[in-house]
Amino acid sequence: MLKKTLTAFTLSFLSLLGNGWENYAAQPSQKTSDAPTGTLQKMIVESGSVTMDLDLNGLNGSSSLVARPFTLHFAAAANSFLPVLVFNDLLRAAEAGSMTLIPQNAAGAGVNEPGYSTLPAALRASLGQLAVEKMDWDAPVDLVVRDSKSGFVFFNVEGHQYDYDANAKLLSITGGRLLISKEFANALGRPADAGATVGKISIGAAMQPIEVQTLVNGETRSVVMPPLRGAAGAEAPTLVPGPDVIVGDLPEMAQYGSNGNFVGLGIATTSCNNGDQPLNWFSLPNIDHPVIPQNLYRMSAGISNNERFEQVGQSWLKHAFAALQGNACNFGCTPGCSSSQLCPGCSDPYSSSLNAGQNGLGSRAWVNPFSGAFPSGANNHTGHSHTGTSHRVTVATSDLDPTQNPSATYFAEAQYVTPHEYSWCQSNPGQCNMFNNASYHQFTVSGGPTNFTFSPVGSTVRTAPAILAWTGATVNQVQPDPGNDGIWFMGYKVTNPNPGVWHYEYALYNENLDRAIQSFSVPLGPGANISNIGFHGPPQEPGWANDGTFNNQGYSSQPWAVTQASGSITWNTETFAQNQNANAIRWGTLYNFRFDAGQPPQSVNATVGYFKTGAPMSVQIQAPGGGPTPTPTPTPTPTPTATPTPTPTPTPGQITLTARGYKVQGHQAVDLSWNGATSNNIDIYRNGVLIATVPNIPGFYTDHIGVRGKGTYTYKVCQAGTQNCSNQVTVRFGGG
Repeated sequence: MLKKTLTAFTLSFLSLLGNGWENYAAQPSQKTSDAPTGTLQKMIVESGSVTMDLDLNGLNGSSSLVARPFTLHFAAAANSFLPVLVFNDLLRAAEAGSMTLIPQNAAGAGVNEPGYSTLPAALRASLGQLAVEKMDWDAPVDLVVRDSKSGFVFFNVEGHQYDYDANAKLLSITGGRLLISKEFANALGRPADAGATVGKISIGAAMQPIEVQTLVNGETRSVVMPPLRGAAGAEAPTLVPGPDVIVGDLPEMAQYGSNGNFVGLGIATTSCNNGDQPLNWFSLPNIDHPVIPQNLYRMSAGISNNERFEQVGQSWLKHAFAALQGNACNFGCTPGCSSSQLCPGCSDPYSSSLNAGQNGLGSRAWVNPFSGAFPSGANNHTGHSHTGTSHRVTVATSDLDPTQNPSATYFAEAQYVTPHEYSWCQSNPGQCNMFNNASYHQFTVSGGPTNFTFSPVGSTVRTAPAILAWTGATVNQVQPDPGNDGIWFMGYKVTNPNPGVWHYEYALYNENLDRAIQSFSVPLGPGANISNIGFHGPPQEPGWANDGTFNNQGYSSQPWAVTQASGSITWNTETFAQNQNANAIRWGTLYNFRFDAGQPPQSVNATVGYFKTGAPMSVQIQAPGGGPTPTPTPTPTPTPTATPTPTPTPTPGQITLTARGYKVQGHQAVDLSWNGATSNNIDIYRNGVLIATVPNIPGFYTDHIGVRGKGTYTYKVCQAGTQNCSNQVTVRFGGG
């Protein structure tokens, strides 16, 4: 299979030139056999404004024949990725993308208007995160207005016209009618109103090129990727020190085979270098390049279909090769690298078919996910034959069939793990970009019972694992041995499905922790009675020749054993000494544990045991109460994988705080870490103001400030509700 290239993009565009496209400005006729010469620009939104004229009576289901007009004004977020193709200054097509809307509180606009309070509650709650999205060409509608975070569609847009002024570089979309979507109509309790027209929308956007191709007789002679105009000032994306590969987009997912009751999927990934240093991308047999696992998760069960969050599929690893130098993340790509490196700010795409190509995949067992190390033969396929699901994202058809999973929500996830980031971190302390390499994207599933199609919802959520999409859950990051091993996440959610019954749902996600997880113990209050005990883990690959597992036997899929004692319930798999291929929670996987109880929740400390090395440790969760909070045993300090160094016990109340500031897509964020606190909870202060109260364990918090440009912030952390505080640390952005 061939990697998608700029040449392929040009060929697809030439094909497009010969086709009619509705809603676009009329163009001179051109034969499909012509070999065009000229300039092809791919342009995105630099800035813009959006106006929605709504009829409040129609929107609220009034039978009045008189319209009650109300206008909402929005600004378009700078550098919104709503791309159009312009050939020789003529608009040819709009591509799938989205434009985030920023409410404007000027006169005649915004949330303080008198009509604001009469908007439907769901729409009012989402005004600060709406987006206009251009759908794929085969979607039933061209444009929608949706919540950019949840993916909920409020309006479909019909009847609109596109126009482009080449001199002003201005894109106009006018005449669009706002139709209530089916899901919005259902949420309003008026399903019959689906498709009702309740207003109109108009858009004006200044466009800027992100890619300019010069074509001569149909051949690409040059490609230029201009820096974004916003990149000249404080609003520009800021690259972090060092190499930093992230998953910038997960644009599509598709089925590529089946075997019995399972299907094999591939997930497309676009990587971006968010760092200011080139990232090594040397192809096998060289061992300095990223590897890419793909995962699929399902959120379902309960009345609201978000009671549990489960991993239903995982793949082997795609070994990266031949980096292109695109600008898909709008970081301001500065080309100049060979294909053996990804330049600062640049992007590299892999289609779902390429990521499903079986001979390009290698076993996860060969890779240390923290250091990124693997041998040169890590994708050896000699000695075994493939089925339709081998090495791909393997999912049971019963986990996808819409008739068996009504209203379930699905999330694709991918991660780039690379030895270059680890080695750079070792030689440049403070420039460790190893924990933001996973991103996720919501998809809808249709078809079945054996063949399925997948449609993306909203935008890719960058630099965050999919477990963070679990609605209403508490999710905390844990790093048992900083500097020597990776991180995992403890997620939990307690619901009250019936009077006197509480459902406890726990999810443990290992992002890049090499030691893996072997046991999970939940303390129970005196007299706690539990039932409906459950466990869930994703399917494992069978053993293959040269797969990196012990004796090539593959990892076990044996469900964890469960033991209930008077004061606890414990799940565990075999120890490493008993079975090196035991069903431990290895990197890039999520396992679930659950039960019902007749007692309400209280904060307790669960105990998590590790598989390869390291002593058990405690993590904060909620569990059935009934008496004083039990203390799990044991809770010793984790043992490092390297030569153990005794850690002095901090003086009670002596809290030490460190901080690291960085930017993600130009938005400020600060990582805080502390030690020496003895309380269960910690108060986080920024510039003297309490901004959060979080569990003391794992001693880590990220403050997503979310603004751009300059800024100065002073932090301290205190034992919750006390004046027992840490040292103060100041973080400055842009010399502010």
